[in-house]
Amino acid sequence: MDDVATWSMTIAGCLVLVWVLYDIFRTLARPGTQGLVSKAVLRPTWKLSRQRRRAALAGPIAMLGIIAVWGMFAALGWSLIYWPQIPSGFTFTSTPPEGLVQTWVEAAYISLVNISTLGLGDVVPRSGWLRLVSPLEALFGLALLTVALSWVMQVYPALTRRRALAVRLDLLRRAGAYDSIPDLDPASLVQLLESITASVIDVRVDLHEYAEIYFFREDDTGASLPANIGFAVTLLEAAAKSTSPAVLLAVRVLGTALDDLARSVDAKFLDVSGTRDEVVIAYAADHGHT
Repeated sequence: MDDVATWSMTIAGCLVLVWVLYDIFRTLARPGTQGLVSKAVLRPTWKLSRQRRRAALAGPIAMLGIIAVWGMFAALGWSLIYWPQIPSGFTFTSTPPEGLVQTWVEAAYISLVNISTLGLGDVVPRSGWLRLVSPLEALFGLALLTVALSWVMQVYPALTRRRALAVRLDLLRRAGAYDSIPDLDPASLVQLLESITASVIDVRVDLHEYAEIYFFREDDTGASLPANIGFAVTLLEAAAKSTSPAVLLAVRVLGTALDDLARSVDAKFLDVSGTRDEVVIAYAADHGHT
């Protein structure tokens, strides 16, 4: 390749790597935002899985897909850097490749070996700067793996908190909490409402920090927040009949927390632009519940 083509390939590869890093940063390091890859993978996967009645798999599959796309584009970026340097920049244990297609395949092979840290040793960089770049790609691959594992470890505790709130609301419903509210003393009712409020706040914060958890659907209705969040509204309406100032304050706080959660879900995922009850119904429907 001539110098213009060499520099063009190298700059293009660097730009791809910068874009991958920015997308990872935007997805994982900036709360409330999603990268381009996340937006391109999450919603289509969710819609496709709902059509095929496999919505429970949408979240895990989408996360794996996002990580795979990051790795694919990272490998592409590094291969563009290597491509102009083949065969002169490397020492081959076999016959050096010739032609655009062969050298491109070899560049992709070198990139995949480096980013996966396999280190097969059949192709060794000869130029000084390539001997520095190749280990950097291995470090990039390790960093990508670490980021992916950290992302998974952060998402699943958030899902656990969401499931815990759903299970609690389901247990309260099945235990007849609605009928018992008039008989509760104000202190106990305030404690109940405040504990539900704290859980609702946790879920809203988790949804803001990790928008991808929305696309995880529970097969068990009792552990599904979209299926049970409506009962929190029902409890709220029953408690609002109290004459205790402390209870009424707890009612207003829980109502505000539910309003905030509904607005967050609506703005990010549903676009219903309706009342809290309408958003709750749409939230349940979007996850296959009534």
